[in-house]
Amino acid sequence: MDAPTISLIILSALGMLISLYAFRVKQKLAKDKGYKPVCDISEKISCTKALDSGHGALFILPNSLYGLAFYALALALAWLGQTGALFALSAPAVLGSVYLAYVSFFRLRVACPLCTIIYALNIALLVMSAYML
Repeated sequence: MDAPTISLIILSALGMLISLYAFRVKQKLAKDKGYKPVCDISEKISCTKALDSGHGALFILPNSLYGLAFYALALALAWLGQTGALFALSAPAVLGSVYLAYVSFFRLRVACPLCTIIYALNIALLVMSAYML
């Protein structure tokens, strides 16, 4: 396996871990409104505000579950060497990231550390998969 493929696998695995943590935070918040996750650093740097907002879910499911499915598929595609399919999958993910970043920074006026890592991972997956085409 070459270095770019290994990079795609690592990026996908990191995305799965971050998405899993975001899901766990969302679950704990649902049970305990007083829960303060590590990613809540200040009033303006908070994953809770983003994850608990109306934009933290789509069709009832939290965005983190979509992320988990996305990164699992990305990992499988990278493992199988399907960089064209991974590129096609990553492009809409980056567009979604741009929209969610806009919502987070300009509408909610909060920087979500977990979300920002996810945005960066999506961009990195797109760039790396494009490089490998």
